[in-house]
Amino acid sequence: MTVPGATDTLAVMEITHFASRTAFLALSLLSACAASDASGGARGSTDPSGVFGQFLAGRFAMSQADPDAGATALSQAVALAPNEQDLILQAFLANLAAERPDALGLAQRIPENHIAQLVLADEDMRAGRWEAAEKRYHGLPRQGLTQLLQPLLVAWAQQGAGHTDAALATLRPYAESPRFRGIFALHAAMIADIAQHRADAERYYEAVSGDGPDTDLRLTQILASWQARTGHPDTARERLAGIADRVPELRIALPDLLTHIQDRPVANVREGIAESYVALAAALRAQDQSDLAMLMLHLAFRARPDFAAARLLQQEIQTGGKQLGLALKAMETIPARDPLIAVARLRRAALLAQLDRPDDAIDALKRIAADYPDSPMPDIQLGSILRIKRRFEEAIVAYTRAIARIDTPQKSDWSVFYDRGVAYERAGKWPLAEADLKLALQLSPGQPFVLNYLGYSWADMGRNLSLAREMIQAAAAARQNDGAVTDSLGWVLFRQGDIANAVRALERAVELEPEDSTITDHLGDAYHAAGRTLEAHYEWKRALTLNPAPDDIPKLEEKLKNGPAKP
Repeated sequence: MTVPGATDTLAVMEITHFASRTAFLALSLLSACAASDASGGARGSTDPSGVFGQFLAGRFAMSQADPDAGATALSQAVALAPNEQDLILQAFLANLAAERPDALGLAQRIPENHIAQLVLADEDMRAGRWEAAEKRYHGLPRQGLTQLLQPLLVAWAQQGAGHTDAALATLRPYAESPRFRGIFALHAAMIADIAQHRADAERYYEAVSGDGPDTDLRLTQILASWQARTGHPDTARERLAGIADRVPELRIALPDLLTHIQDRPVANVREGIAESYVALAAALRAQDQSDLAMLMLHLAFRARPDFAAARLLQQEIQTGGKQLGLALKAMETIPARDPLIAVARLRRAALLAQLDRPDDAIDALKRIAADYPDSPMPDIQLGSILRIKRRFEEAIVAYTRAIARIDTPQKSDWSVFYDRGVAYERAGKWPLAEADLKLALQLSPGQPFVLNYLGYSWADMGRNLSLAREMIQAAAAARQNDGAVTDSLGWVLFRQGDIANAVRALERAVELEPEDSTITDHLGDAYHAAGRTLEAHYEWKRALTLNPAPDDIPKLEEKLKNGPAKP
């Protein structure tokens, strides 16, 4: 989905000016602090507890992805300088990001701000003041993202007031237009569904069916629920099973999703408002507008704090932004009763591993495996953590348990055999590794990761060089800017004695992955074979500075002393 004018939205206009406005605000606060010190007895600009100190502390906390600390400091700054409108705005956004109720009070002090208007309108909605909420929504500018958001919010406010016909009339021209009709038709269907206008709901659900990507979990949940509630349970189950096949992490949640298949995903207007914000957040995230997407999610959470699908999107955005602590917190807010809780628990374990808490991650995965004994997913994830920690034998055991839970391996199961094959190879059990890698390739022919790993392994052992080269070339064609694959291509050329082309490929690999010790080592070998001894020694020395594997350190030192060993 493309959001019209997404870079010229109300949020962008109000937030991207923060750099210059913050500078002016900082100077203003600094001047105020300096003025207050003129008598020598009042607090001056050097006092960290003054307004300027709180302002700086708040801005720093926000830059460090700590909205709780940012909200606290900026709110304290507002208490010390209650008339600074820009300061109030920053404190408002920080409190909104921290999901604090104080955001409402701050919004009331800047009612002309469009984001604040949304918070105030949502508060009207919460209090049942539907006409006031609709009026605020109508007051939003019809440009940028509000071209998409405003009609949805207006329609839901009209439904809240009991005016279903008016709500459907608001959405009808958008649902019949080729631009964004899917999202408008979906919300029209949910409104008609809640209002028990079955004919309208059926028409709009039919219009949106098949309109979104086949990996859209939320759309799948909504459509499956409608089908299950209207006499088509088999079709509903097939729909959910289909997305679980396409998105492997959802397999663990499939039994719970099926158990709750008749639950109405959007049960009231507040939840519909939350859906509106999340729909826009997903569209913005797809356009790499993560800050704006998070802003929409914070608004969604004011209406529906336990919205699991939105929390999962929040985690994806925050993980992508390296805000792992916040992402972990997001996963911990999903209720245990939610059908997506197993997915959240798996993601939480992955985050613990990324936060360098492997023991906590391993314990969490063991508990998940005990709670979901039929699912291979916890042991697959456990195996990956153990493999990364170079605990290869334990990883093999975990992968083997996972494979035992797969009745008939499907194409999407190639990765677990690939992963176990890598663990076998690293544990020095090549025949078992080779068997797994070949099976992975049978399940998913042409899979570049498998082609590359098997081809490279053969090349490194000097075996099946012609076939290895064909496989690696196929992988390279699929992943032209992958440094590891380019390295494999250079290495098989080196093994075949094509030194000139090997050097070119390995130089390209180092360009793509300049911090990889193994690739740099390979380039040194190729330079040495080409008679470029000084350059070879430079690359080997550099490889020693790039955190090589412990087993590789003595090999590099030996090359620097005596040159490479004879093949």
